[in-house]
Amino acid sequence: MVAGPEAGAEAARARALAVLRIRGAALGVALVPAAVAVVLLVGGLTGRIGRADPVTSSGGWDTARWAVTGIALVVLLLAALVTAVVVRARPALSPSVPIAESSAPDLYRLVRDLADRLEVPAPSAIALTPDCDSWLEDRTHRAHAPPRGRAARGGGGAGARDGARAEQAPVLVIGSPFMWWMRVAELRALLAPVVAGTGPSANPDIAAARRFVRGLDAAVAVSARAKSPLTAPAHAFVGWVARLLLRACREHALEMERCVAAAASERAQSVDYGLRIVAQEQVGLAYAGWDRLLTRVALPAWRMGRWPSRLDAGVVSALTELSRRDRLAEGFASRLGERPACDLLEEPGAVDRAASLLAARLFHGGPAEPGPDWSPVGWQQYPEEVVDRKWRQEAARLHRVLDALPPEPAEGAQPARPPAAPERPAVRPECRIPHPAPQSPEEQSPRPQSTGPKTSGPQPSGARSAGPSPEEQPPAPGERSADPGPESCGPTLTRVIERLTADERAGDLVAARLGAELAREERAEAERQASREPVADGPDAGVPGVPGLPGVTWGDGLADGLPLFPMQPPRTGRELLADHVTAMVCCAAVDTAGAAPGLDWLDGPVLLVDGVRRSDLGHPVLRLVDDGDAGPLGDWLGEVGVRPEKPVRLV
Repeated sequence: MVAGPEAGAEAARARALAVLRIRGAALGVALVPAAVAVVLLVGGLTGRIGRADPVTSSGGWDTARWAVTGIALVVLLLAALVTAVVVRARPALSPSVPIAESSAPDLYRLVRDLADRLEVPAPSAIALTPDCDSWLEDRTHRAHAPPRGRAARGGGGAGARDGARAEQAPVLVIGSPFMWWMRVAELRALLAPVVAGTGPSANPDIAAARRFVRGLDAAVAVSARAKSPLTAPAHAFVGWVARLLLRACREHALEMERCVAAAASERAQSVDYGLRIVAQEQVGLAYAGWDRLLTRVALPAWRMGRWPSRLDAGVVSALTELSRRDRLAEGFASRLGERPACDLLEEPGAVDRAASLLAARLFHGGPAEPGPDWSPVGWQQYPEEVVDRKWRQEAARLHRVLDALPPEPAEGAQPARPPAAPERPAVRPECRIPHPAPQSPEEQSPRPQSTGPKTSGPQPSGARSAGPSPEEQPPAPGERSADPGPESCGPTLTRVIERLTADERAGDLVAARLGAELAREERAEAERQASREPVADGPDAGVPGVPGLPGVTWGDGLADGLPLFPMQPPRTGRELLADHVTAMVCCAAVDTAGAAPGLDWLDGPVLLVDGVRRSDLGHPVLRLVDDGDAGPLGDWLGEVGVRPEKPVRLV
């Protein structure tokens, strides 16, 4: 056997024919009862079957003839039902942002030149998806095709000059992080094996086998989504038949796709092979940075009802920071002087915004359109509008849980007070404040710490708090004993520490209540999502806030408001408690020690003290949460200068 792209294409075609033979065998099985019924009917009419002895055999043959005819009709009806569902079911579609040729002429030109060099048909269109991968996707199903009038006005795709053949060419889906991190030459080398796959895809046998497999997969999905009790038996039967056929052709379909990929890779060997090795190294780096950006930076914003509108631009900063920290990634950031692939887009900001909204929808299950409770946020505003508000929201939730807890049981000895900040005089005026009165919404809203973004770098001195307010007057000498204790003096860090150090079971009780409170809030949010308008999909659906950009293809499975790919597993009760205590400590540090919220591109929200990131807070908090030991946290508070007895602002 001669190795090469042609050999791989022939092997793929052989596997495709095996899939088609399974389809033909299924059709033959469905037609067997009808064929037997036709033989019996024709034999009865001609007198060759059941007419030799009319007295003894005519009745039995008539019964068999009509019984087989009835069975044949039922089988034909069931086969027609399965065929109709398989043909009409909408195949799965990857969520993506379609890119029109008018919005990226240079990108289409690059793909066409690459297809000409590889001597394969050009893809019919290009789309971006918030993922670190690229592939070809067949969207020739009539449910995926744009209206004829719109297609005529759009001017066609990358292969429009090829006429009818271009309508059958697959769509090239490119990972949006590649467009911002890759250089133009690297992107061309990376896309060469993908574009080369359009050659085997043009084979009619391979295309027919793929349509059959996708139809079976879509039929299984349709049967799984059926909820009507009247149609449940029919959908159950269709799903059973589709799964049976999928199991029969699974191995052939897998080998067919492997052979197609091998043929495409072999054909792409002649185009930028050396540069492709370098580009593959960038793929691994991009995946690591993209994963950290989503899980550490974007996810906290999504949980706050905000979605970063420049995720792809942020991945460049995250990967640059990763290159600076990782000794193995040295030299990767030096490529930034070359032309980035996003320059191939006419409006990269609009595309980035659409891809960022799609990423939030895909990985978090947020709304499909911006609104009052789902608004974009820029990187400049991220520390104040996401980090600070996240801390204060979690601190407010923690204090709501503490308010709902039963009072501590009376013990013979009071629990030891936690170590606080450095020793201060007992009569220091600013250390004692009156019981805070209820605040208005304007007073409860977080005040900005500075006008610029806060990242893990030098901070202006104006970010520090201005000290005690004029209303904070020292108490009269006779009022000292009547002053309420920390447990009743408002949202203070001291109250949290004393509650967690009260007994061994306090942490478990607070953690359980926090989990229940968070679950209740998530259910309420899911109900709000379910009550929204249905999501517009397809080519005619525009991107909110992005005029002129084609509609986002949301894909399948997003209509229920749930993410297709959740970013993180559910947090345990202890993890929730540690996060909320950390948020409370950060709020106290911001309000009393002049600290500031910040953004680290790889670790997400961070606390900045004097412009320097403090990453040593995790261990003291875990000692408090897990062991009830407030000593390490008290030492940390004293070092930073946090005053735990002062109330903090909540959201």
